[in-house]
Amino acid sequence: MPDRYGTWAVVAGASEGLGAAFARELATRGMNVVLVARRGQLLAEVAEELKREHGIEVRCVVADLADPAFVEQLATTADGLDVGIVIYNAAFAPLGPFLDNSEPEIARAVDVNVRGPMLAVRALAPAMCERGRGAVVLMSSLSGLQGTPHIAVYAASKAFNTHLAESLWYELRSSGIDVVACCAGAMPTPGYQKNFGKRVPGMLSPQEAARQTLDALRRGPRFVPGFVNRMTGALMGRLLSRRGAVRLIGRNTRDVT
Repeated sequence: MPDRYGTWAVVAGASEGLGAAFARELATRGMNVVLVARRGQLLAEVAEELKREHGIEVRCVVADLADPAFVEQLATTADGLDVGIVIYNAAFAPLGPFLDNSEPEIARAVDVNVRGPMLAVRALAPAMCERGRGAVVLMSSLSGLQGTPHIAVYAASKAFNTHLAESLWYELRSSGIDVVACCAGAMPTPGYQKNFGKRVPGMLSPQEAARQTLDALRRGPRFVPGFVNRMTGALMGRLLSRRGAVRLIGRNTRDVT
């Protein structure tokens, strides 16, 4: 992977869950990593683990991805590094009916989930294009493949990321950049366990989802990790009407608060 893409990877939202899993999987493949998240203590713990167990270099950017100033910190930290992979995993999900979500919650979701990935890619992709190699992973979700009641803002932002990644896949491929939208299903991350807490069919571990996604970097523009998740996505998109799919999901998410 370092030979193909470059020796460094950037992982935004890397303090726990899927982001930390991506960092671990990249480390096992010989990549040095820049870890980005707002919780500095958790980030430092992940960094120490990676250095101890894999002998790689790690740099940390402690920043709130809702603040557009994070991109300046990121660009400064990445300056001079052979950054070959950018993974934007950070997300914020207001729960419950849309009209119950506060304006600050909605604004934060837009800042983290929509503006954040655009700024990160815009800051880091030009150097990859100049080198003629690299990869970008934007984390989307199965919930972004259709409307998802009771997490409407999150689902809408994930649909945005899918479309952004698909567009970039076409625009950047002539420069040697692989782009993929990872439309993941539910995973037992700390955030999921806190807000939902129940297992669902086909649930992958964060480490397995990260492994499959990195293996699929050349299979863009859209990838769904896990066979059951792929079948679920096909069911929602092809066998059910749009109305039927939204109604089915709404019944399953109506207790989310």
